[in-house]
Amino acid sequence: TRLPSTLGGGSAVSMSAADVHNFALTADGAVWSWGGGAFGKLGHGDWEKRCQPNKVEAFAGQRVVAVSGGGYHSLALAADGDVWSWGLGSSGRLGHGDQQNQLLPKKIEAFAGQRVIAVSAGASHSLAITADGAVWSWGYGGQGRLGHGDEQHQLLPKKIEAFADQRVVAVSAGDAHSIALTADGAVWSWGRGLCLLGHGDQHIQLLPKKVEAFAGLRVIAV
Repeated sequence: TRLPSTLGGGSAVSMSAADVHNFALTADGAVWSWGGGAFGKLGHGDWEKRCQPNKVEAFAGQRVVAVSGGGYHSLALAADGDVWSWGLGSSGRLGHGDQQNQLLPKKIEAFAGQRVIAVSAGASHSLAITADGAVWSWGYGGQGRLGHGDEQHQLLPKKIEAFADQRVVAVSAGDAHSIALTADGAVWSWGRGLCLLGHGDQHIQLLPKKVEAFAGLRVIAV
């Protein structure tokens, strides 16, 4: 069913469906959100749910180029390469060095001097790619979903050193696992096993591991 809202007359160019909330990005770089509002994940400064799209006014004056909704938090990427996060702050999933909730979008200062080109919000962790092809992760570290070889939580973005010799072009954060696509068309996965990772077993992977089932194929999206 077509949405009743006109999104301010703008044309939608991308969408993100999270656990219980949604985002639309319009051609003018505005962000619209609707759904459940717990912990401020809609970005309107309150906990109220919204049954129709509402513009996130905190981005007035900014041009957003990508948005990603997670379990109870959200990420946005601005045209200048800055990353903004809001919502539930537990385990550091917002990347601000603490566990405070944010009812409004707040810039992740840890990326100062870096240009981020992609973001993905999972259930309780976050991923980003910088212009040099490096992957950064932060938030809840259980089952190795952050890719650092351990299960520690990260309150600030931390580079995944396992990709030091690779150029990553896409990432996707899931519930308790993560996936990356490298420039050579290979897929890598890490985190909780349970047949989620594509390695033919159910083992936890604390570090990124190439999905060998794609040998001979060039993957273009994950």
